[in-house]
Amino acid sequence: QVQLVESGGGLVQAGGSLRLSCAASGRTFSSFSSYTMGWFRQAPGKEREFVAAITWSGRNTYYADPVKGRFTISRDRAKNTVYLQMNSLKPEDTAVYYCAAFMEDGPRDRSWFGSYDYWGQGTQVTVSS
Repeated sequence: QVQLVESGGGLVQAGGSLRLSCAASGRTFSSFSSYTMGWFRQAPGKEREFVAAITWSGRNTYYADPVKGRFTISRDRAKNTVYLQMNSLKPEDTAVYYCAAFMEDGPRDRSWFGSYDYWGQGTQVTVSS
């Protein structure tokens, strides 16, 4: 079993920054490096949408178009933690942000929520105008 715990959400003004963290734990997650990690978000009344993902090596990152150039995903394998640095925040970034993970046991669509096996409880990000 894998446990994911997000933190770092909060209220920020438009143009501001936040850094989200996702701490991973669990017996099957001990290697950590064999999991792709992703961030998704869900605003009220909307479907959950892909934000960013990072492969086990950390060399490959993927971003949704609305956040390209503003958000950066990274991971610290020694700490079993993945981060989402969010800059130039906009009111439309307001959502609950979820951390997710899947074991890289074959090709998967990293931008599809159904590819992910494990999810955190979410952290609220609110951007005021």
